[in-house]
Amino acid sequence: MPTQGWNQTLVTQRTAGTLFNTYTTAKTVINQQDLYGFYANYFQLGSKLRLRVGGAVSNIVTTPGTMVFQVMLGSVVAWSSGNIQLNATAHTTLPFRLDIDLTCQLTNTAVGGAVAKLFGIGLLNGVMFTKTAAQTDGANTETSIVVPVSIPALGTAFDSTISQILDFWVGFSISNSGNGVRIDQYDVEALSMPAS
Repeated sequence: MPTQGWNQTLVTQRTAGTLFNTYTTAKTVINQQDLYGFYANYFQLGSKLRLRVGGAVSNIVTTPGTMVFQVMLGSVVAWSSGNIQLNATAHTTLPFRLDIDLTCQLTNTAVGGAVAKLFGIGLLNGVMFTKTAAQTDGANTETSIVVPVSIPALGTAFDSTISQILDFWVGFSISNSGNGVRIDQYDVEALSMPAS
């Protein structure tokens, strides 16, 4: 028998973020007032989230390197896009969009601490992304890349019995003032689950 359910927006970024450039190690790119705290025991088997991220990316022309997008729960990388190749045409703050669907597919409180893991697949769009190095805009128009770029798998385990801060991080393989990211839109929805 069908049941009714409603999606709920948990958090939305209210103003455009800061342009971050000249760094490599992934770090938060979300306005701090727009982080979301999950209460203890929020994640149950089958819990679903949808993240929608939109913003701007800049990249250099010579050896632009790669970018990585990460969904964080506390200090744990709960989901990663893997390293996404930037194309060999220079871009300055052109738009990108990333949609990620996450499902809690593992909860286990019997292994010496509470463990939960998320599984996620997303779709990344933007002219600055490519699947192979050295491609340029002439050979690569708007690109859609299914992420992660590696074999999809459960993310890193986190403790689901304590409160966790949800965050979104981005890193670059090459530190350059021409490689940068700014998040303009960020929304997280909790998707309703059918009754079992």
